[in-house]
Amino acid sequence: MTELEKAYADLYRFNQKKGLKNLIITAIRKKGFRHICYLRWYQSGHCRIIARLLLRWSTNTTGLDIHFNTSIGPGFVLHHPFNIAINGRAVLGKNVSLHHGCTIGAELRGKRAGNPTLGDNVWVGSNACIVGEVHIGNDVLIAPLTYVNFDVPDHSIVIGNPGRIIAKEHATEGYISNENEIIS
Repeated sequence: MTELEKAYADLYRFNQKKGLKNLIITAIRKKGFRHICYLRWYQSGHCRIIARLLLRWSTNTTGLDIHFNTSIGPGFVLHHPFNIAINGRAVLGKNVSLHHGCTIGAELRGKRAGNPTLGDNVWVGSNACIVGEVHIGNDVLIAPLTYVNFDVPDHSIVIGNPGRIIAKEHATEGYISNENEIIS
């Protein structure tokens, strides 16, 4: 899937619209979506210098610290897009939703030294923190203010600090919108 196709999937998840015109209008109006577009533009390999400068400007104005090498699947949405940090070696699957203040970062030492991997259909609440070489499964909801430094199986809700896993089928139902429309 090309970066442009990923941007269209992001757009559809964001506001259920399609097309280049809607992509441009949404990028002009919404800071978080604009940042994602700059990121996708940089990752496409076209005009990298301009895209990187725009990413730097957007980072300074929104506090979105998403490294330009981060692997992000289609359907990526930033809700309340301010003060979000994602490590450059983190891997995010398709239909990931992040909220204000969340961190997806590296652990530098210990048994979990490394970077997180998030599966498909993952919803991360405000001020949640995911650190270390952990694998977050598919269909996982991470509640606001939750600290995760352990693996999370598919179909789970994680809540609290220290995090507690609650098994639940369709954990993100009602939280992840428009995921069925995205081309995989």
